[in-house]
Amino acid sequence: MLNLQRRLRTTVIALGSVLPVIAAAAPAGGQETVFVMSNNAERNQVIAFERNDDGSYFEQNRFDTFGRGSGGVNDPLEAQGSLTLSPDHTLLYAANAGSGDITVFRVQGRSLFVTDREPSGGSQPVSIAQWGNTVYVLNSGGAGSVVAFHVTGGGQLQPIANATAFLSANATGGGSVSVSPDGQTVAVVERIANNIDTFHVNADGTLGTVVVNPSPGAGAFSARFAPDGKLIVSETGPANEPAGSAISSYTVEANGMLTAVSQSVPTDGAANCWNAISPDGTHVYASNAGSSDIAGFTIGSAGALTPIAGTIVGSNPNGSTNLDITISGDGKFLYSLNGEVGTVGVFAIQSNGTLVEVTQILGLPAAVGFNGIAAL
Repeated sequence: MLNLQRRLRTTVIALGSVLPVIAAAAPAGGQETVFVMSNNAERNQVIAFERNDDGSYFEQNRFDTFGRGSGGVNDPLEAQGSLTLSPDHTLLYAANAGSGDITVFRVQGRSLFVTDREPSGGSQPVSIAQWGNTVYVLNSGGAGSVVAFHVTGGGQLQPIANATAFLSANATGGGSVSVSPDGQTVAVVERIANNIDTFHVNADGTLGTVVVNPSPGAGAFSARFAPDGKLIVSETGPANEPAGSAISSYTVEANGMLTAVSQSVPTDGAANCWNAISPDGTHVYASNAGSSDIAGFTIGSAGALTPIAGTIVGSNPNGSTNLDITISGDGKFLYSLNGEVGTVGVFAIQSNGTLVEVTQILGLPAAVGFNGIAAL
């Protein structure tokens, strides 16, 4: 356990100076706030952007995780969920892949307080998920694993005894971790092995034996549970098909096996690695990083995926390589982290699920390894 963070809970390093954690009063009107993670190998930070009344965004502050990222150029983590809000949006978790630990922030207004920093229990943490008072961390390095923690009301992580569950083999490329709405199943995607793993959650938060589901679709990259319990999986597609990306939905059976609802529905783009589900569970959006656009689908009552309009509902500038995407807590905005060009794409979500571009948030360095995005 790292004790340093106990002395740093009310401190944040911003722009090279030591500043109070309460960086600025939030503007009136309930404006949106989006967080992105630098993943810097020397000094990992969370950068907060806030929306003005006129729809523009400004950089509110930079908050130090006191850990190290992995560095890199573009999408070095190859994962979804490295920056994750708790379901009630009171805590923000940041994966420090370089230093092998997790930083926990308390979200107060638009400011962040460091409440804890704990070892991830494995190598190269890349994805985090919470259900109730249990937090699951996916370690993609070495013997890939999922480690469970209890989180206290004060935002401290406490390792659960015997709560390390291993993936199907070493170096399988863990890409995401997600917990079902009923808290009974944890799902992990193994990118390199093209597997979708499920684990039954025991009463004490530990995980049962891994159930390995080979992905029927090529290039499974990340999976998220929708509010109705269906598991939605992003697929990059066959290597020899430059626009062959797809998205699938599955029912998780009682034995942990998956039954397809919609199998490999085309996203009409390249390198669909991430997906974001609307808070009401009616829509899912897929980030086609290779073609710099976003596909949209409605989620039917049984989990079936139907393309919205012409499938592509939003586009970023050419060469953006939109990585992680996320949706604001009120379901009004979609944000895409455009790592290659150093922007954040902002789209307003319409009632029919289509997107209208609002702006591109500028000011981030290009191609320096940013990973992770979350929005209030």
